Amino acid sequence: MIENTIIKKNKQGLKALSFALTFPSTQLVEWAARAGFDAISLDGEHGGFSPSDVDAIVRVANALGMSVTARVPNIEPNTVNLWLDRGIQGIVGPHIETAEEAQKLADACLFPPDGKRSWGGGRGTEFGDTDVLNSKYGGKLGFAKWTNANMIVSGQIESKKGYDNVDGILKVKGLGGITGGPNDFAASLGHPGEPDHPERQKLTADAEARARKAGKHVASDLTVGTGIQELMLGQVREFARKHAKDKLGP
Repeated sequence: MIENTIIKKNKQGLKALSFALTFPSTQLVEWAARAGFDAISLDGEHGGFSPSDVDAIVRVANALGMSVTARVPNIEPNTVNLWLDRGIQGIVGPHIETAEEAQKLADACLFPPDGKRSWGGGRGTEFGDTDVLNSKYGGKLGFAKWTNANMIVSGQIESKKGYDNVDGILKVKGLGGITGGPNDFAASLGHPGEPDHPERQKLTADAEARARKAGKHVASDLTVGTGIQELMLGQVREFARKHAKDKLGP
């Protein structure tokens, strides 16, 4: 396992650069490293990743000095475990609406005594290599404490119910902070298809202010990112439009 590169960058007073993927591609991971990104983020809720895909991505990213985070499909402990066992070092739990759900997420992400994460045998626990666990971390408990300190746990507040319960959610000790979901949040407020609706923006800003006041992070405070989708539909589209009518010849 490597030190969480997002946390490392934050300790320098800087936001980490994160490259987002919604589909598996170790080639894009390699290019992201060459371009100067600090981390990779995977969308496991709406993207398509098998456990072996995540293994390959984390293997390449870690070898190139980048941590990998993920939004998981759901917050069930067995689901979260599949991602953490591959070596994921940051989890976003979608659709967090209550303090109980936030606690469930935190417990799934953190080893005892801070949580209830199950001990696996993959990259996320150094493959159970006793020699490494003892020599590098001073044993399993030392590794558990190190891993917890290098884990970012965020709850996604993307509904009116989640907003109404945000103060209780923020009291969950193991939850590091929150992030948003403007499309779903707007729909829950009665404004489907209007993620930039003023009411949604106002409530999101309020939730984020409460998080910071409670000593929790807002995900956008830690990282700034882009992904292949944004690049293709942004800069690459502009390139295509600019050159769509180029004529033949010098």
